[in-house]
Amino acid sequence: MTIGNENQLEKLRHVGHVVAATMKAMAAAMEPGMTARELDSLGRALLEREGARPAPESTYGFPGATCISVSPAIAHGIPGDQDLRAGDLVNIDVSADIDGFYADTSGSFVIPPVHEKIERLCRDGKRAMWAGIKAARSGGRLNEIGRAIQTFADKNRYTLIRNLASHGVGGALHEEPGEIATWYEPRDQRRIHEGLVFTIEPFLSTGSHLAVAGDDDWTLFADGGHATVQYEHTLVATKRGAVVLTTA
Repeated sequence: MTIGNENQLEKLRHVGHVVAATMKAMAAAMEPGMTARELDSLGRALLEREGARPAPESTYGFPGATCISVSPAIAHGIPGDQDLRAGDLVNIDVSADIDGFYADTSGSFVIPPVHEKIERLCRDGKRAMWAGIKAARSGGRLNEIGRAIQTFADKNRYTLIRNLASHGVGGALHEEPGEIATWYEPRDQRRIHEGLVFTIEPFLSTGSHLAVAGDDDWTLFADGGHATVQYEHTLVATKRGAVVLTTA
């Protein structure tokens, strides 16, 4: 989607705030013994209270209102009856639309106690995402986002999952521009135009390079089973840089 007026921007800010606040509340509610299904029910109730439709469900028929991936899963986890446990690394991905305007956000969280290595990975996962956000501005190339993220990952001796990418959003959950690499892709010469709405969502890992399918039709795991986190914001590009829409 390309924003054409202030009204569209405000509608995107509104749905962005709703999904961000929902994710924040879900993360705060996690505790040992709670099931992923119960956590998803909380997310559904919060979205519906704001008049928001869960986008994975309405767009793809996903069996849940939100994606809850409990390590070793890293993405698209089905919220089932498994108990959450102390020390679990959990990715919560919330996307929804209100009146046809979509926003998408996610984050990785740990149920205490938190191992120092995982705490550092979570911190650096956020830093990797912000490196990409700071590189996004109208007139620039999309691949500068991936260059910034990969530079951070290489410097800090991490790997990136290279078959899961950022994407256009706003008028639909996934739209043009299609896949936006969160690693440096020199062949991608596409430029970012003013008002473009898209996500930035790197998967930072301690050693994995690819997401592999599990036994169901949805859940993805990191090859080799290395600890992996993902952080995601929806943003709009301006000449002054990126404006983040998914803030709580």
